[in-house]
Amino acid sequence: MSSATPEPRTGPATEPASAGTGPPAADRAYQHVKAGLLDGTYPDGHLLSEGEVATALNMSRTPVREAFLRLQTEGFLRLYPKRGALVVPVTPTEARAVLEARLALESFAIDKLATEGPEAMATVGRELTAHPACDSSALSASEMHETDRDFHARLVAAAANPIVDDLYTALRDRQLRITAGARTQDWQPHINHQHTQVAAALRDGEAATAKTLLRGHLLGVLHALGVAGGPMLEDPA
Repeated sequence: MSSATPEPRTGPATEPASAGTGPPAADRAYQHVKAGLLDGTYPDGHLLSEGEVATALNMSRTPVREAFLRLQTEGFLRLYPKRGALVVPVTPTEARAVLEARLALESFAIDKLATEGPEAMATVGRELTAHPACDSSALSASEMHETDRDFHARLVAAAANPIVDDLYTALRDRQLRITAGARTQDWQPHINHQHTQVAAALRDGEAATAKTLLRGHLLGVLHALGVAGGPMLEDPA
């Protein structure tokens, strides 16, 4: 486990639970801890205590316990009675699995667009070509993560399948945690170019090309993290 003790997170969530406004305490605790997991404030192997979070948020331990249980269900924490909640380390296998699942969902969106015809693809392609993710060099690391997230979410949303949207949202939360410690600024220009290429292929009605470019884009994320892609991402077939 990590020996470093993260600084307590601060912000709007630290308002007293008795303020009478805003979301319920359990929801605030959940959002607070999840944000810390996704941005790396709570690193892999860190042992969180209910008291630590309750003190930071000026609330009782009960809503924090509820938040921990919810995050354990989502796979982010592992609870140990009377000790706390361990931040479950991300493994290369999990990182690869997340990107493989994203490839499946985003490829589905491209295939569905293709069945709707060239104009439907062109419309989405034009929108994505103008997206900030195609030129996000002036953004901070956190802004780049969010811009990238929105670019791909818009592609998935074009399939107009709410179940796929929900699955994708859950996957993107996991990827944010996976890439929290990566130096994305070092490879952001290349990512911008890849976004532009995928958008242009859609705009031109080239579904197969768009999927090939998407696969290469997601594979590049894994390689930047030092993880091999495996047959699903490495093999163009």
